Amino acid sequence: MLNKQFLIAILLFALSHQIVAQKLFFDALTCDAQTNPTAIESSQPSFSWVVKASGFNRSQSAYQILVASSIDKLNEKEADLWNSNKVTSSKSVYVKYGGKELKPTQKYYWKVKIWDEKGQVSNWSSLASFRMELMDTSNWGDSKWISLNKDTRTSPHRFRKYKVGRMKEPEMVAGHAAAYFRNEFTPQKTIKNAQAYICGLGYYEWYINGKKVGDHVLDPAPSNYDKQAYYVNYDVTKELTSGKNAIGIVVGNSFYGQDICWRRNKVPGIYSSYGQPSVRLLIKVTYDDGSQANFYTDETWKESTGPIVFNNVYGGDTYDARFEIPNWNTTNYDDAQWGKVKVISPEVNKISAQQFPPVRKLKELEPQKVFQGTDGNWVVDFGQNIAGWVKINVKGEKGQLIEIITTEALKPDGKDIFRGTTAGSANGMAQVFKYICKGEGVETWEPKFSYHGFRYAQLKGITTKPDATMIKAVLVANDLQENGSFTCSEPLFNKMHSVSKWTIIDNMHGLPEDCPHREKNGWLGDAHAYCEYALYNYDMLNFYKKFMEDIRTSMVPVKAHNNNQVTHQVPTMIAPGKRTSGIAKLDWGVATMYLPWYNYLYYGDDLIVKDYYEEMKDLTNYYLSFKDEKGIVQNGMGDWCPPAWNRKKNPGAMECDPIISANAYFYDVLGIIEKFAKMNNDPTFEQKMKNEREQLFTAFNTEFLTTIPSTQFKWYGSQTATVMALQFGMVAESDISAVVNGLEYNVSVIKGGHHATGIHGHRYIYSVLSNYGKADLVHEMLTTPIFPSQTFIMNLGFTTWPERQIDWNIKLTDNGGSLNHPMHSGFAAYFYESLGGIKPIYTAPGFKEFTVHPKFSNKITSSRVTIPTPYGNIHNSWNIENSNFSMNLQVPFNTKAKLVISTEELKSLKINGKKWRKFQKQNQTKISDEYLVLGSGNYSIEYQKTEKITKIK
Repeated sequence: MLNKQFLIAILLFALSHQIVAQKLFFDALTCDAQTNPTAIESSQPSFSWVVKASGFNRSQSAYQILVASSIDKLNEKEADLWNSNKVTSSKSVYVKYGGKELKPTQKYYWKVKIWDEKGQVSNWSSLASFRMELMDTSNWGDSKWISLNKDTRTSPHRFRKYKVGRMKEPEMVAGHAAAYFRNEFTPQKTIKNAQAYICGLGYYEWYINGKKVGDHVLDPAPSNYDKQAYYVNYDVTKELTSGKNAIGIVVGNSFYGQDICWRRNKVPGIYSSYGQPSVRLLIKVTYDDGSQANFYTDETWKESTGPIVFNNVYGGDTYDARFEIPNWNTTNYDDAQWGKVKVISPEVNKISAQQFPPVRKLKELEPQKVFQGTDGNWVVDFGQNIAGWVKINVKGEKGQLIEIITTEALKPDGKDIFRGTTAGSANGMAQVFKYICKGEGVETWEPKFSYHGFRYAQLKGITTKPDATMIKAVLVANDLQENGSFTCSEPLFNKMHSVSKWTIIDNMHGLPEDCPHREKNGWLGDAHAYCEYALYNYDMLNFYKKFMEDIRTSMVPVKAHNNNQVTHQVPTMIAPGKRTSGIAKLDWGVATMYLPWYNYLYYGDDLIVKDYYEEMKDLTNYYLSFKDEKGIVQNGMGDWCPPAWNRKKNPGAMECDPIISANAYFYDVLGIIEKFAKMNNDPTFEQKMKNEREQLFTAFNTEFLTTIPSTQFKWYGSQTATVMALQFGMVAESDISAVVNGLEYNVSVIKGGHHATGIHGHRYIYSVLSNYGKADLVHEMLTTPIFPSQTFIMNLGFTTWPERQIDWNIKLTDNGGSLNHPMHSGFAAYFYESLGGIKPIYTAPGFKEFTVHPKFSNKITSSRVTIPTPYGNIHNSWNIENSNFSMNLQVPFNTKAKLVISTEELKSLKINGKKWRKFQKQNQTKISDEYLVLGSGNYSIEYQKTEKITKIK
């Protein structure tokens, strides 16, 4: 009886309390897509969590979030900011904060628990935190912008040559001087916490008591500074002492004080510069007793020039060590001879926290080969084209000049550096780092305020052969988290993947650049060309949000093409900066729509869609104003850099009419904006987009679809146009077979197994051909060693993708094009979406649901991919031997995979060693919408592969 009563009591207790779900583990918690961020400015930040769970078909049915002002209050009874209570929802990413008002500079704590698919509750997660920052310009208090009052440089090396365009002789220029600022302060009590906020209009580095603060370089990120500048937050509690503290700041020009390059020839004034560089610093100190004090930049600070006697983000740094100022940033320095700073009021509309990954020194590369060039100077080959600078350890006489000229290539004979791709023909400044010795033993130096794209370095002014102890190359770029990965049985594909990644990371310096040497510009067409490949590899959410703000703040008012009374806000071809290169053509401007679309599709965060909806809507209307009587939009830039193309010498190599490729993009964009209109509760515009899209479909096919002479095949006049039409669903069902065959005919018969696409068509051609059963042709195109192909480029020794697709054996000395252009990395999304077979789904974005459908050549026998998602990583690896196909698939918690498999293949299907029907009954796996739907879990999948590509019914 006692045992029975005891069991009843236990049962009643269990029924009256929630049963805790077993084997649910919180793997990661993020706020605004960051782990324990310290610079949140949104009044409604978002929370996400990654859960790992054993078993199959595991998902979330509800959640509860607590937010509190202290750890002690982080419980259900005392949470003083927000207790969401139980919310019935499967949403586990970007859950918006819904509590009390969040205060500037305050730190908050949060945690979450969830209920699983059976209603069982998890334990609470570990606690996480986020700190709100200044949030508003008014919170900068009494801090002021300080700038150099007097340029006191006397070094004869402060000048550089500048020559561009029609200038007959170079002009000697010095640019704005690097400014050195210092001040001291003494805290009155014991410090409990100290938070620093620093914004540079120009690159800066800063120091407390002689030590550099943080590990960032090239801060802050470039922007349209007059409209949007960025500050960085640092916790400096440990750096400050109880006694006197010295603060030192060095400020360079960056893109803000760009008063040399990109000037208009023979036009007075400078159009790339925003003004004289300056800096603003605020340190907020909280003492142990709860009282507070602020220390900041103002008119009491001192100024000087120093050993950085020249700095230009294009031309390089010149460091004259004879002008070093020992201990200038420490408390024992006498600054009586320093001048007073100039307090200024620069035009800055908004200052925001920099919330994307900073630029850091990521890797050092040692010399792989060293030889003497034809002029006797030493040449160092670092083996990889990178972006960054060199780091040197040298011993020389006082006043000895060491020049380091960085380049991407050697001359065709390999005996000396080739300066044609980086010599400054576009911006007027050669890439040179200069160091003038002080003559005191071994001297160590690396630049602060410029970076170059290079593989080779020529050293002038040294007497001994350089080695790894004398010189290293330093990779400098945004420290993006790389979660994605790809490998397969084809070594050439693995090498292409590596080259593609290098080309991207080399061009990340606060914006997605076109190249890291000549221009360093955020061309919009380049940005969207490789966006998806970048998203497969890196955490790009906040980075692209920043670039969207660059695009928005670059917009200018423009009259509609067909109505001079209507004005639209239209982006320029380049963002950010004052070198705009004009109003964005349609195929470049669509980056304004594509970046939010891709971010939504790959991350599932709708905030970027809602924030920029009005701009996207207005820009769509602007491009519609170019529609002619046939329904075709007469606006486009073209399929940039197809094989053998040269705008002046061989313009016909761009086989796709710019209007055709632009209209293909626009058709896709109209569908995107239709979806965005629905998300923003704008039914009128949603219907307008639907109508415009239907009309463009008809007009496009009427105008451009043709039959290829002497065949029964069809196409749209070029590989690019045909690829884009197939990719974007512009081909009528009845014509698809003829169009696919037409594309194959041109590639195989007319072009001999080669592509003829520029950046628009090349992004999609391999995925499109694979989608329609032409994977063997894809393998042939990519691996042929004959020009043009990716293998041809790699066989010439390139470690990044060059801007122009030409026969480099012949054309190198005639070409000034870049050898490091990420727009050509876009095609490599094929490795993930086709070979890996993983693609997101619009109706369940962020890989909440995703398709699994590897498409590959019979020359490929295995592949492995990892796809980063907000729910955790997707892993997929497969092997095939004869027709025996096996795949290991990991589906994250709270997501679903939709496996594409034919009816015939389904007959032999085994999952985790069990026949399909048996596994289906045990694990509730089902067939839905022509897919085999698999919930979360680890799956070993086997079946007999068929040639058919039909889906199961």
